[in-house]
Amino acid sequence: MNNNFQLPETILNWINGKEIPASGGETFEKISPHNGETICKVSRSRLPDVESAVESARHSQEAWADTPAVQRGYILHQICNALEQNQKEIAMIVALETGKSYKEAIGETGGAIALGRFFAGEGQRLYGRTTTSGIANKYASTVRQPCGVAGLIIAANTPIANVAWKTFPALICGNGVVLKAAEDTPATAWIFTKIAHEVGLQSGVLNVIQGYGVEAGASLVEHERVDVISFTGSSRVGRWIAEVAGKRLAKVSLELGGKNPLVVCDDADLDKAVQWTCLSAFSNAGQRCASGSRIIVFDAVYDKFKKKLVDATKALKVGSGDDDDLGPVINERQLKNMIESVNEAKKSGANVLCGGYRVKGSEHVNGFYMAPTILDGVLQDAKITKCELFGPIAILYRVRSFDDALKMANDSPYGLTASIHTRNYHRAIQFSHKIKCGATVVNAGTYGSEPHMPFGGMRQSGNGSREPGTEALDIYSELKDIYMIVDPEQI
Repeated sequence: MNNNFQLPETILNWINGKEIPASGGETFEKISPHNGETICKVSRSRLPDVESAVESARHSQEAWADTPAVQRGYILHQICNALEQNQKEIAMIVALETGKSYKEAIGETGGAIALGRFFAGEGQRLYGRTTTSGIANKYASTVRQPCGVAGLIIAANTPIANVAWKTFPALICGNGVVLKAAEDTPATAWIFTKIAHEVGLQSGVLNVIQGYGVEAGASLVEHERVDVISFTGSSRVGRWIAEVAGKRLAKVSLELGGKNPLVVCDDADLDKAVQWTCLSAFSNAGQRCASGSRIIVFDAVYDKFKKKLVDATKALKVGSGDDDDLGPVINERQLKNMIESVNEAKKSGANVLCGGYRVKGSEHVNGFYMAPTILDGVLQDAKITKCELFGPIAILYRVRSFDDALKMANDSPYGLTASIHTRNYHRAIQFSHKIKCGATVVNAGTYGSEPHMPFGGMRQSGNGSREPGTEALDIYSELKDIYMIVDPEQI
């Protein structure tokens, strides 16, 4: 990373195309997960700031919606071009804010650009349909129209990807946008919006509010003039959003947590299974909703797989460099919660096979580094089995058969992603169809969504909505029927 790179002293809101401090003048500190030092100050926004942003989005939305979708797509393509030109700088910001390596940040930024290009291309489609009528001289069709103002609330784990994931589909559909930036990654949303305005995005169409979720995020959810809410985060907050926004019948898209199973069968390639388990459980410091945290292994290969996995996990390098395998978790609060959860599991009889502690080496002083952790001996109904920890912690479970593995995999309050490792075609097909989740992977990790594919879960992992893919257009647009009546006498 370029050590000379400097962020603004204070990250401000973007409202009506201008950088504006919080109305109350308050700020909070953004702390580096890598070393605990202050990176910058951040505007601490509240209801008056949200009201200004919503009004800006609503005032600008009609003209943006009147811009032909093809032209909206052209502008989004220009934003993607500028993101590509500034990809290194964006990646530096992502790495600085999250503590992840520059190599990982540059890959994430490339993924965000690819997603943006996909949705920019949707401006040339935004398909409705023309169909038949059962009545003579009557013609039927549908068109897509924007919802109005979209309130977007994102997480900090993959910040530039999360900004792109929601902003691009909301904009291509013609909505005005108010984006509540993740409080732990404020500068990523700031630089994205700065670039968007520099290439000519209409002022007021994209607004960014900085601040805490309980203050700025809650105010956005509660605002009567926000037509659609899209949220990525915890199931607890998602339930609250569904209740509050549901009272005014606002559209809601929820992409929530996961406690995702990765099944290792007795015929699996164990070396590949270990490789993908490490990536699923520990890459990005386990901070993925699609992280593989429940590793379900057939009894016949359990001991052999366990030894290989523990050896591979102990060999992982923890740090923020390009040669490291995982970085810090995003803040100290989450780190402490993870350690407390592991200690609670130990008291209940769990075995800590490796990790379970805060890394405090000379290169990690004051950083929020959790050692990659593997447990076994955990009961299926234990708290740590049921709760998402959002960190580099995986639990091994032993099962006798395929049926037992499938039953255990489905015994969860969540249903986001799953993976199975097997050479048996029949097992792979049966698992893929019987597992209760939104995405299934055979012989790889529990993650890996692509821009053109729908992503989301069931049960406590979401409310049935899907983003991205063309399915995201159903969230950010409304379908309208149009009937045309022909009078034969006027022909």
